[in-house]
Amino acid sequence: MAEHVILYTTPNCSTCDRAREDLLAEGVELEERDVMKKQEWYDEAVAMTIAVPIVIRDGKKQFGWKGDYGCAII
Repeated sequence: MAEHVILYTTPNCSTCDRAREDLLAEGVELEERDVMKKQEWYDEAVAMTIAVPIVIRDGKKQFGWKGDYGCAII
């Protein structure tokens, strides 16, 4: 069974793009939440940090991707 991961992103975020590509290559079940599409997702992301990507995996939060920080959301 594929691992389920939540990925918070914004459009035009190269770090978000890399995170998405890497996670899909790992074969995870990816739920992408573009914070510019739903106020609820934006609010969830801002409650955690001010930048994306944010990865929720196995109940743990990861900010950025492989040492890179992405785009600010506020």
